[in-house]
Parts: sequence; C-alpha cells; structure tokens
Amino acid sequence: MEQKINPVKLNNTQYGMSKKQQIITKPNQNNYKGDNSLKIIPLGGCEEVGRNMTIFEYGQDIVILDMGLQFPEEDMPGVDFVIPNTEYLKGKEKNIRGVIFSHGHLDHIGAAPILLKKLNNPQIIGRPLTLEMVKHRVEDFDKNSSKKLKTLYIQDLKQKINLGAFNLSFFQIDHSVMDAVGVILETPVGTILHPGDWTVEKSTDSKKFIDYSHLSKLKRPTILMLESLGALVSKESVTEEEMLANLYMLISNAPGRTIVATFSSQIERIKQIIEFAYKTNRKVALDGFSMKLNIELAQKLGYVKIPKGVIIPIDKAHTCTDNKLIIICTGAQGEEKAALSRIVAGNHKFVKIKKEDTVIFSSSVIPGNERTVQRVKDNLYRLSDNVYHSDIIDVHISGHSNIEGIKYMLREIKPDYFIPVYGNHFFLKEAAKIAYNLGFRKDKVFVPDNGSVIKFSSEKAEILKDKVPVNYVFVDGLGVGDVGEVVLRDRQMLAEDGMFVIVAAVDTATGKVKGSPDIISRGFVYLRENKELLSQTRKKVIEIIEKSSMRAQGNGNNNNNDGFRPINGDINKMSSINSQKFVSEPINATYIKDEIRNKIGDFLFAKTERRPMILPVVIEV
Repeated sequence: MEQKINPVKLNNTQYGMSKKQQIITKPNQNNYKGDNSLKIIPLGGCEEVGRNMTIFEYGQDIVILDMGLQFPEEDMPGVDFVIPNTEYLKGKEKNIRGVIFSHGHLDHIGAAPILLKKLNNPQIIGRPLTLEMVKHRVEDFDKNSSKKLKTLYIQDLKQKINLGAFNLSFFQIDHSVMDAVGVILETPVGTILHPGDWTVEKSTDSKKFIDYSHLSKLKRPTILMLESLGALVSKESVTEEEMLANLYMLISNAPGRTIVATFSSQIERIKQIIEFAYKTNRKVALDGFSMKLNIELAQKLGYVKIPKGVIIPIDKAHTCTDNKLIIICTGAQGEEKAALSRIVAGNHKFVKIKKEDTVIFSSSVIPGNERTVQRVKDNLYRLSDNVYHSDIIDVHISGHSNIEGIKYMLREIKPDYFIPVYGNHFFLKEAAKIAYNLGFRKDKVFVPDNGSVIKFSSEKAEILKDKVPVNYVFVDGLGVGDVGEVVLRDRQMLAEDGMFVIVAAVDTATGKVKGSPDIISRGFVYLRENKELLSQTRKKVIEIIEKSSMRAQGNGNNNNNDGFRPINGDINKMSSINSQKFVSEPINATYIKDEIRNKIGDFLFAKTERRPMILPVVIEV
C-alpha cells in the first residue's frame, strides 16, 4: 500500500547526510559521446526468486537497482545466503552514480552491507523506511559503518534526480511493504520503467485504484521491466477489506490465543491487527527480531502509531487471558530459527501451543519454500485444532500480481519493449507469452538470464551473445565468497554418504604398519554393527600401506606412480630382497594417502555401493 510521507518532516541532513553528500551527479556529455548505447544487465533475479540486482550502464555512467540476497537451496548445505556477483563492476566503481533501492525486502536490500562496501560506498537512493532498513542492516554487519553511507531520501514521488546520463524519477505502486516505489530511468536512447515488486490492488472504499496510463506518455522508446512471479496465477485476488474481515472474524471467534504468522515487513498488516486489538480490548505480543525492528522504524518515521498499553513483551504473554491475546510472529516460511518454528518445535521460552489456540498464516508461500512451510503446517495441525491459511480462507493478499495484473500493466503503459524479470526462467517465459497474446512482436520482448547484456541503441535492440560473470557468491558466517563449488561439493558429499577417517602409524624404517589402524565413521556406517566390514577394511589398509610404502621408497621422493617394480614384476620377490636397500629413503606419505583414498574408496563402494569421503591420516614413526 502506498504511503504518503506526511507524518514527519524529512530532510536528508536529518537522516545523517551532509550537504556534501547531497550533491547529485551532473550530466557530462563527454561521458557518453563514444558509446551512445544503453546496457541493461541483471546480475540476479532472472533465474531464481531472490538475489535481485540490475545494472544500467550508459557510456561511463552506471546506475544500480537493488542489492538483494537469495536464501540457500537444499543443495547448498551450511550456506547462510547467496549474493550477486559484482565482478563486472570491478574497476568501474567510480562510474557508479547511484544505487536505488525499490523497497525493503531482503531479496532487494539483503546484500547491501557487503556490496556497498565492496563498491566503495556509492550514493544510495530510496524512500525513508527502505533506507532506514538498509542502514540498520549495514550496522548489524559492521558497527558504525552506516555513518559512511551517502543517503538520498526520496521525499516526494514528484522528485527528479540527475545521475549522469540518467534522469531518475518515480511512480506509485502497490506492494506488501511500505515505501515501495517504481523507478523511471530516462536515457538518450530509451526510458526504462521498473516497478520493482508490485501488484494491482482493487479499488475499495478506503483505497483508490492506481492508474498507470500516464506512464504511456513518457519519452519513447519505453522499456518495461516487470516482475513476473504472478505469470502463472489465474486466481482472482481478494480486496484488502475482504481479507481483513476474514482475519478479524477468526480473531474474534478464537477460543484461545491467536497466533498470526506473517512477514516481518508486513508493517501495514501488523498495524491493522494492533488497531483491531485496541478496539476489542486485546493485547498484542510481537515476536521476531526483524519484526520488532521494522515496527520501531515505522514508529520513528510516523507511519505507525501504537495506542498505549496494547503491546506487551512476549515474556508477559502468560499474564493475559488466552482469548484476549494476539501473538504476531515471524516464521511463516518455515525458517528454522524464526519464532513460529521455535514455538512448533517446543523450543520457545514463553509460548507453548495449546489445542484451543488459533494459528493463522497471513502470508503466501515464497516459491522454493513449499516443503518447509508444509512441514511446519503438518506439525501445527498435530498441536492445534484451529489452523488457517490461504488454501482454506483468504487471510492474506499477495504482494505480487496475477496474469490479469500483467495484462493490465502492459495495456496501460504500452511499452515499446518488454523485459520480464524476477523469477525462475519459466516464470519469465510465461510472462513473455502473455505479452505475445496481447500482440507484442517477439523482437520486442527480451527474456534475459542472469548476466545477459541487453543493449539498446538508436539503431537497434538486442541481447548480446556474451554474458557477464554471475556465478554464485556464497556467504557463510563471516566468509564472503570463500565457500566455492569445491567446498560445496565436499559438503554435499559429506551430507550424502558421510566420511571415513583412517589413521595409521607407519614405521619409516621398514614401511610396516605399527599396531592396528584406527577407523572413524561419521554418516557412513555405524561401526558397532559393521564389525566384519571394519575388520576387512583394516586388513586392506595394512596391505595397501605396506605395498605402497615399498613402492614409494623404491621410487624415492619421486611422485611417479610407476614407483619401484621388482624383477619380472613378481611383488612376492620383494620379501627376499634386502630391505635395508630401502631404509635410507623416506616413505612418500602423499603417495600412500592417495593409494588409501582410491583403493579403500573402491573397496567400500563394492561392499556398500556408497562413496563416503575418505580421509587418510599417515603418521610416520
């Protein structure tokens, strides 16, 4: 829902921006005399849901829209999240005229703390709540680093900003977070329209329908980049009044406590529930760090006014009569550490689910989260007799439009070119089909991949053959990019077949194994129940080491795998050869470990048809 910025008087200095930082880049004709083409390069968001970031480049001027993260997929064990790859911008940092943030969802601002620093903190532009969210996320990553940010707050949608070759302006949109804004970038060869994430909400008594027809009058040619998550949704959306009526009815009829799980960014929804609680003499407990932080920011900016006494701390929830308490929490996507997941798992300090509790999922399922959400629902149905979600009753309005909404935008804006974005490839292709059915020519619709370079000039428009680097950059703990494909492959292997550690002491004088090798198995087999396999493996290890050490000694320090071969190739004759011949040569531990890894790997696969990670340890004594 679009919010007017009336509650507080905003100015850039008030929000930590000096007059020096408020300087807008002036156009420099010399910047783009040599290259009169516009390049649009999505670094993420065009092959997945999340990691949204797009580069707009004209001559020596670069503007960036959003810096989002992608949550890890099932084949990314241990990864916290994934961020866009900015290798293309290396050496071009000084050309970045501004980074625009369309709204405050993590798939649009989540990578900002890492990427802004990496790009030498270019100027950032956005609505007040969005930039405050960015600042807090930057501060969480690196204390006091938000002071280095060069922030420009959009105080009015009529505001116009010059960023070198780009003239930036804005338009109103509907989305599920306050302060979402559509972006217009006018260049000498075309005008880009990008609403970020968006939906088309119906006109109601309390809300006016947004008219986009004025965007059809912008300087031609126009290029519409449209989020496409709704390209397969034919279901007619409900109005906000209908959704709220259902929500209030469920709360009013709840026999016990009401637990509402929603996104932390659904500030408007949280505000509406708080106002209803106040009117019906109920108390509200908020649970979830990000949710409480977002409400505090909205209060600071004057977007939310909470009546005194209606909010209580979660640790005081037990003091309320059950049917007079509403708990609003995070975890509607099944996030492991979120409040709802902890409540369901029985790990929450202050809340335990009761049979008479009413649990409401006031959220949609983000594509890719279906399994985790279903798991949470299954467990909730075991614990509570009153679970509600959008498959049963309309208790949520999606922030993303449907097929009819995409048609509406295309008809109203009438762009010369259409670029569907934001979603897996099949979403984008389905959005393109919608345009074709409305009469768009195929040469006027571009379906990009991450890294695609879409080039517009006064002569033609095309997708170039070469792409820019967009391989995954994984964030794991404090590490950024240090977990690559090799490490991830090792983690996947460990997760699938476990590991098998072999520790053996080898006499350097004789090449014989001293004692019995120690074996440690994790995630492969339970050793106590596989004693025969363990015994066979030990014998095999001893055999491999003693043969390998003699070969390695005979070959000296040379890693050549041919090693020492006795006359006529008879390995048994080695026992009759004076072993003192090899004593002066050190054993080749690297060669021995490679032999153990390869041959024990084959041996275990033959016995179990599993390939654990073999970790041999050779101790020279």
